[in-house]
Amino acid sequence: MQANTIKVAIAGASGKMGRMLIESVLQQPDMALTVALDHQSSSALGQDAGAALGVQTGVVISSDLNALAQAQCLIDFTRPEGTLAHLEAARAHGVNMVIGTTGFDEAGKLAIEQASTELGIVFAPNMSVGVNVTLKLLEVAASILQRDYDVEIFEAHHRHKVDAPSGTALKMGEVIAQAWGQSLPDIADWARHGHTGARQDGKIGFSVARGGDIVGDHTAFFCGTGERIEITHRSNSRATYAQGSLRAARFLAQHGAGLYDMQAVLGLS
Repeated sequence: MQANTIKVAIAGASGKMGRMLIESVLQQPDMALTVALDHQSSSALGQDAGAALGVQTGVVISSDLNALAQAQCLIDFTRPEGTLAHLEAARAHGVNMVIGTTGFDEAGKLAIEQASTELGIVFAPNMSVGVNVTLKLLEVAASILQRDYDVEIFEAHHRHKVDAPSGTALKMGEVIAQAWGQSLPDIADWARHGHTGARQDGKIGFSVARGGDIVGDHTAFFCGTGERIEITHRSNSRATYAQGSLRAARFLAQHGAGLYDMQAVLGLS
């Protein structure tokens, strides 16, 4: 292993995203997989981290968080409760984190913010490079169109996703609201049912679909008089999230403690 190789740990190693991350790390000449974590009840514990890929890595999947002592950066796309447990272990061992987990409450977000005074953390609802370019496009569109256009955000994901709207959809709403000088909770319409009356000006509506194996679709509609602008991003593979995560890990290797997002990683801030 070369001196400048980034030692990477993967959380949720037996899941679909975990396997994609492991495969991606193994393909990088400047990275080495050193830790693979999974929950205590996982049937994959004790197996080689590359077994599902037909590869022998020499790294065994473990639930022992002290294994993080062997890593420099942990990439985590699990659940909020798992990520927060990993966060405490990362603080104890001085390990940077790339967090793609969504669905945190305010207390969870605060814990991440506090940990970033000691660690480098990239925390983003979507690690896809394309999604983050889309967010920049939304910022530009909302700044120009202002509140003269009605905005609706639609997202669709696979049937196993447990939080709604998705973290990416919420981020889209936040970007648009900020461009309008507003706070998203003050202007969001989360659901419509029954006799709702006419649409209120300046609101951002959200709608959600869950089904099948949809990786992730997001569209923001800017609906004006006589025209409609649609800005859409569709994910066809989790590989895009993995590649963005690796860019984030490289970014952290060059930066100190702090809380960053993918806009900072990509130089779009």
